[in-house]
Amino acid sequence: MLISHSSYCQGLKKLQFLDLWGSEISNSGAALLQYFPKLSSLNLAWTKVTKLPNLSSLEFLNLSNCTITSIFKGEGDKARLAKLVASNATFADVSGALSNVEIAFLSHLDLSNALIDSFCFLPHLTSVTYLDLGGSPMADDSVENIVCIGAKLTYLSLNNTKVSSEGMEILAGHLPNLETLLLSGTYIDDAAISYIGMMPSLKAINLSGTKIKGLIMQEGSDSSWVPTFSALQNLSQLERLELEGMQLKDAALYPFSILNSLTYLSLQSVILTDESLLLLSASQKLEHLAIRDAVLTNAGLNSFTPPPNLRVLDVRGGWLLTEDAIVLFSRKYPNIKLRHELAVSDRGGDFRYSSPAAQKTVSLKNARKFSVSPPVFDKSALLARDQRIKYTREELLELQFSVAPARFFPR
Repeated sequence: MLISHSSYCQGLKKLQFLDLWGSEISNSGAALLQYFPKLSSLNLAWTKVTKLPNLSSLEFLNLSNCTITSIFKGEGDKARLAKLVASNATFADVSGALSNVEIAFLSHLDLSNALIDSFCFLPHLTSVTYLDLGGSPMADDSVENIVCIGAKLTYLSLNNTKVSSEGMEILAGHLPNLETLLLSGTYIDDAAISYIGMMPSLKAINLSGTKIKGLIMQEGSDSSWVPTFSALQNLSQLERLELEGMQLKDAALYPFSILNSLTYLSLQSVILTDESLLLLSASQKLEHLAIRDAVLTNAGLNSFTPPPNLRVLDVRGGWLLTEDAIVLFSRKYPNIKLRHELAVSDRGGDFRYSSPAAQKTVSLKNARKFSVSPPVFDKSALLARDQRIKYTREELLELQFSVAPARFFPR
């Protein structure tokens, strides 16, 4: 039975959270949302909805994987959205879609992998602190739009965009409060590192899959290779650095010992050797160290002196390492969780090691189990999302006998 009248919706005046992800709701069904005056959180991802009525009470909206023509059309106060998620969405006109949003309240905007024709709307979003444009058509010629709102940004993702080092030069000096910068899969090279070093509040950086090599030729009579990561030495709050899928040499790692706050470092390079372990032993605050797919030997692992705070050493892909060397290291440093294809995790979390006959068949799938924790059932969180607790027994009975629809919204 489908609803043909708004009486049922009018009875749900206390409804605050509504999740219709992946349902068959369309624009005609979405029109009924205006009868929920206290609705603050709405998830319409993967639906056929292209436009929404004015929902002034809404604070969170998810329109991921939708085709959006307009939102919040109608009379009344503008919606005071604090968080808008529209990843993989297609916009006919982003500026028009946001024109009925009270932008003074919008702080979180996720447009990752969204199809956007222009970024001219960005300078108007003066309160945004979290901005995800990863996978969007963002390029150097549009970066200036980010500069206009850079003073308040604390999170910026440009993963898999066409931004290059020239774009980073435009941003340099305009992101004083930025804490997280994601640039994996972009066109940046070593020239970008000096511009990144001008973002003083950075705590996490991802440069994986870029053209950065960590070394640059210094011009002069005695031409020599200089580590470019030295430009990060003034980032006193930098805790996390990800450099995976890159052609990094050992010499590029010298500056990491002076990054005094670094606790998480992830490297993946097929040309790193035992020397990288030696260099990184001086990084005193490291808690998580990954050197994957490197040319590490048993001798290098045995001579490695871990930083005092190290708790995880990930050497997966180290094809020269043997089971004996892994066993020896784990016995020597029992407080460090070692990750490698030859090490297998028991259900209790203790390590055992594959037999020599099984060494060639141990897969990465087993290695990944080291970091997997069982899901925790949070009963209080579930109750907080259950909208029935907002109604008395009498109100629920009244709603039950007023109508008994099979769907809450028409197709």
